[in-house]
Amino acid sequence: MSFSIEKARPEDAAALIEYLRVVGGESDNLTFGAEGIPVTVEEEAGFIRKNSENPRDLMVLAKEGGSIIGDGHIEAFSRRLSHRAGLGITVRKAAWGRGVGTAIMERLIAHAREQGIEIIELQVRSDNARAIRLYEKFGFVKIGHYPGFLKVDGVYADCDLMNLYL
Repeated sequence: MSFSIEKARPEDAAALIEYLRVVGGESDNLTFGAEGIPVTVEEEAGFIRKNSENPRDLMVLAKEGGSIIGDGHIEAFSRRLSHRAGLGITVRKAAWGRGVGTAIMERLIAHAREQGIEIIELQVRSDNARAIRLYEKFGFVKIGHYPGFLKVDGVYADCDLMNLYL
């Protein structure tokens, strides 16, 4: 493995914002495109800081040669939903098929188990077979279908709702 999985730090904010612009432009599978996410470096650094202060949440970056090639996060819910958490993951297209997604998923799922989370949930484009295979490899099961979840360039795309029961 020529890459590392590291906990995100506030000083990663600028690089992460740029990474999300790049990865958003490489795929129509995300909730954003090449415009990236609409936050400032300061806002992203604050989000990373807040995420790292909650022991139940975790944001990790896959890095190779100092550059971000993947990211993932798990965000635990609160109150009556505290047994659940949401998960999101992205990987640069050039790094697909190299085990980056697998390494990120292993880290996030291990963290969820350590925190006593019982259900991890995610949404995935129904036609994103590569991502669905990754999730199924870890035991995620489809629990529902959401027609028209995304709208990319005027075209609706369906999503599958998937859960992992720990």
